Amino acid sequence: MAAKAVGKDQFVRLMIGAGKAAPTPPVGPALGARGVKSMDFCKEFNAKTANITPGTPTPTEIYVRGDRSFYFVTKTPPTTWLLKQAAGIKMGTGKPGHVWNGTVSLKHIYEIARIKSTDNHMKHIPLESVARMVVGSARSLGVKVVP
Repeated sequence: MAAKAVGKDQFVRLMIGAGKAAPTPPVGPALGARGVKSMDFCKEFNAKTANITPGTPTPTEIYVRGDRSFYFVTKTPPTTWLLKQAAGIKMGTGKPGHVWNGTVSLKHIYEIARIKSTDNHMKHIPLESVARMVVGSARSLGVKVVP
């Protein structure tokens, strides 16, 4: 959990499962400390992520204004989570580059790159460059990329 002051607004970054937001930790304490009703956030978040597979980790940036109102931005799931799903593994290897846990095809890599390129901070980067980043994440996770 990260919190920063942006002008009079406060900024909180959380990882929440899609459709699984509840006023329990980490959501409740993070928003309650800033005077926001966590139940209101949970209802809005669960409604916004209803079309995503339940439990998918969703990075969320919550901006709390000075009058205790808020808005939030959801991002795509982490690259490592998407790679684990594509490879069908539960966790990475302890010796990346030496021991391989699973394999993914180039088709999977480009599909993940297309998903990740929808994030605001990736929109200006060419799809090929995003795919190379995904390949790097796969290697460090111990997932072999096959043609």
